[in-house]
Amino acid sequence: MTIKSKDLAIAGLLVAVGIILPIAFHSFGIGGPMFLPMHIPIIIGGFLLPWGYACIVGAVTPLLSFLFTSMPPYPTVFTMMAELITYAFFISLFYRKFKYGIYQSLIPSMLIGRAVSILSNWLIIGVLIGKPFSLTKVLYTLFVVGLPGIAIQLVIIPILVKFLFNRLIKE
Repeated sequence: MTIKSKDLAIAGLLVAVGIILPIAFHSFGIGGPMFLPMHIPIIIGGFLLPWGYACIVGAVTPLLSFLFTSMPPYPTVFTMMAELITYAFFISLFYRKFKYGIYQSLIPSMLIGRAVSILSNWLIIGVLIGKPFSLTKVLYTLFVVGLPGIAIQLVIIPILVKFLFNRLIKE
């Protein structure tokens, strides 16, 4: 992977937004698990960046956010890292390599990412930490509590991607 200053700058900006956006949501009393604010810049990164950069953004953002703000909390930070890396990788793969459309890249990536979240929750919480794992609770959080965030991802992200792609990527 060749280092490109434009990709590096976009990645750095998305990491910063991924740390600041959840802080803004929490300052207004809006919960992260409901609106999924950290997901937004990582998903956008999947569209705008090559897969390697996108995956780094997906890994670094929740980790730095945890170190700076304690959000997401331990051990959720690790399950979010797995989920966000998955979104970034598959969106970049589908959109940039296979040239699928925005929704054809976004929707399967969201489903794959949530499957990875379920698996990583089971591995980290149930197996490594040894706490009781509730598939029902994880599914409820991902698909019911997170429904407003899913709606934001399906409505706002395609608009942002089209705007940003035309401004940042195409020269």
